[in-house]
Amino acid sequence: MVLHPDEVHDGDAGTEEGFRYRMVYIEPSLIQKILGGKPLPFIPGGISSDPRLLRAALPLLKDVNDVFAPLEEEDALYDLAQTLAAVGGLRYRRRAFDYSAAEKAREYIHACFAQEITLDTLSNVSGRDRWSLSRDFRALFGTSPWRYVMMRRLDFCRQRMLAGENLADIAAHAGFADQSHMTRQFISRFGLSPGRWLKFVRA
Repeated sequence: MVLHPDEVHDGDAGTEEGFRYRMVYIEPSLIQKILGGKPLPFIPGGISSDPRLLRAALPLLKDVNDVFAPLEEEDALYDLAQTLAAVGGLRYRRRAFDYSAAEKAREYIHACFAQEITLDTLSNVSGRDRWSLSRDFRALFGTSPWRYVMMRRLDFCRQRMLAGENLADIAAHAGFADQSHMTRQFISRFGLSPGRWLKFVRA
């Protein structure tokens, strides 16, 4: 369900049993910035069963106890804005990509992947506005800035694991909050825990 700007919502459950839901509030102006100043997407009736919209919304509806890294949240917002535009039927003229700016951002990620990186940081490094940079990065390198950072961290972890280092130390040096954070990301990307992956590659 999408509530467009200034639409009234009574909050009524509709049945005596009620229901549970999660909601995320995003400033309409932020969606417009991400879309380069284009009109806001409109979902007729505010309801869509399009699976693309569900996939794009889920990362923003994480457990309230989970904390977003800034770049992770910016990635998810970009994905949602683009999906809203696609589902809403908006058509945009393709703009030229800035490879030089995207490459500067990529080089910075390689040098500083263990630090907290934001789109603002990458924008300052590259000289490109953050949402255009996010678009260019995805188009040119086939993945988002956040996913690229995460894979560099996990590549580092795999190298250090093969060298026999302690998992907690590896997680700290790679920029993860702790070992469990690293393990969740590792399983998400490779389908195996770090320990099982290490046994597999050494078998």
